[in-house]
Amino acid sequence: MADPKQNKMYGQSVKKKYYNHTSQKSAKNENENNGFYQKKDKGYNNFKNYRTPPIPKKPTKIMPLGGLGEIGKNITLYEYDDEMILVDCGMSFPDEETPGIDIVIPDFSYVLECKDKIKGLIITHGHEDHIGAIPYLLRDFNVPIYATHLTIALISEKLKEHKLLSEAKLNIVKAGDIFNLSKFTIEVIHVNHSIPDAVAFAITTPTGTIIQTGDFKIDTTPIDNKMIDLARFGELGKRGVLALLSDSTNAERGGFTPSERVVGESLANLFNKADGHRIIVATFSSNIHRIQQIITEAAKCGRKVAVSGRSMLNVVKVAAELGYLIVPEGVLIEIETIKNYPDEQIVVVTTGSQGEPLSALHRIAFSEHRQVEIIPGDMIIISATPIPGNEKTVSKVVNELIKRGANVVYEKMYDVHVSGHACQEELKMMLGVVKPKFFIPVHGEQKHLYKHSLLGVSMGIPLENTIIVNNGTVIELYSDKAVTATTVPAGRVLVDGLGVGDVGSIVLRDRKHLAEGGIIVVTVVVDGLTREVLSKPEIVSRGFVFVKESEELMTEIEETVYSILENCYYNNTRDWNVYKTRIKDGVAKFLYNKTHRSPMVLPVIVEI
Repeated sequence: MADPKQNKMYGQSVKKKYYNHTSQKSAKNENENNGFYQKKDKGYNNFKNYRTPPIPKKPTKIMPLGGLGEIGKNITLYEYDDEMILVDCGMSFPDEETPGIDIVIPDFSYVLECKDKIKGLIITHGHEDHIGAIPYLLRDFNVPIYATHLTIALISEKLKEHKLLSEAKLNIVKAGDIFNLSKFTIEVIHVNHSIPDAVAFAITTPTGTIIQTGDFKIDTTPIDNKMIDLARFGELGKRGVLALLSDSTNAERGGFTPSERVVGESLANLFNKADGHRIIVATFSSNIHRIQQIITEAAKCGRKVAVSGRSMLNVVKVAAELGYLIVPEGVLIEIETIKNYPDEQIVVVTTGSQGEPLSALHRIAFSEHRQVEIIPGDMIIISATPIPGNEKTVSKVVNELIKRGANVVYEKMYDVHVSGHACQEELKMMLGVVKPKFFIPVHGEQKHLYKHSLLGVSMGIPLENTIIVNNGTVIELYSDKAVTATTVPAGRVLVDGLGVGDVGSIVLRDRKHLAEGGIIVVTVVVDGLTREVLSKPEIVSRGFVFVKESEELMTEIEETVYSILENCYYNNTRDWNVYKTRIKDGVAKFLYNKTHRSPMVLPVIVEI
């Protein structure tokens, strides 16, 4: 395979720039930190204390624009001396408060306002909550991007879909690299996570060194045999770290996160139990280590592997091409060909571990998948933990699979999933080796940030040096203090189809109203000159009641509308907007009194 650094798709690879980590001894004495040093007076043989004028020190500013008080949508802006860099640019998924929305991305208004100051975007790893919003940023700001090989490849696939790849400035870095973005010196440090090529960053400015871990865990037996570089974190800790921004996702969980190899052992046991039947495994498409273990175990059992789901196909293709996924020859087959093999020779790897309605597993469960139909006895392994809020959708899929005769295995039953995030003892270990002066918990809901802050206090970090903030808060770090006085714009932008940001709070309110109460449309034809009603009001109900079974209620609504129109006529009202408002309020009040339900009422006046 050709060297990816020569591929124009990836732009120019970052050259490794080394600098001497050994601090130089100063000729100045110990009092230098207090603004003093010893200067020899020409007229005397002795030394006299001489006070140097204080050098004003500028702060390094940290502005989280997403990822605090929430899971996902991670993006952080750093500033020093009027120059900036971005770390990560992720998305999050909609919840019950955002019906009909596809994805949620950060509000880029402040980033675009400062784009002339921003020197680059550095990415910790290739998960959607860290790279998913990049195409939406690059539409307005073609910022240079720096990330590891696999992460750049995944970003490239996304940009290709959005037709932005040809203009993108993509640069490959690797763990151990040190490079400069203007006044920022950035060191790339290897960490373990549920996707290969995950890294942390040590960001150094004249104020000091700040470490942002990204998502991490401490896995002593990782699948790729590349353990987190704790030694480098320790070296930086000895040298002095001004601040640590650390992953808080599992801050409530005690102990250590199990190694990914635990899942491999469970998969081996389950594959043996599925003798004579097909195996269907649902997992996150980005969990390449998990997919590797599935493929390895399938090959051992003499099974073929078929991949289903668009994102799964993309990731497997990219990871195999770059060598992050080792697929024995002849093991991978097209999903369309599974009918050509006996059931005992088939493993299907699919998306849908969160029960997403459009995912491959959901379509399989509800007999909507073109190539895969559940056969009684199929073993279905859901190798993921439901994200908070997805429990009901996952249960719905599990129940439907069981109805169809499948043997469903999910996380609580066996060790078929482990987290990619550090638990309490690993978080404490990171705090212990880095020894930061200031601690800023990130990447988590408010309860996760708070629990992580208590771990910091237990590790000896003073409470006043632990900083919990909201998205948009500006943290000003000096060598001896931290200030959080101001804020910048930071919110969320909703993406619905091709529309970005055109769905706001009013539209969401209407959608929820429609979902909860339905809609009643009242159409009235009126003479424009005399204001007389020319035909009886037409009542249309959608999602409220079935008209044919509610004729009496429809008649009462008509009478209510007639009464309102008559009142407007005798009061000599000529503004059609007043007519609409009174119809809307009057019908809504009548329906609530009659049914204790509140559908949306939409009046339409046709003037002739």
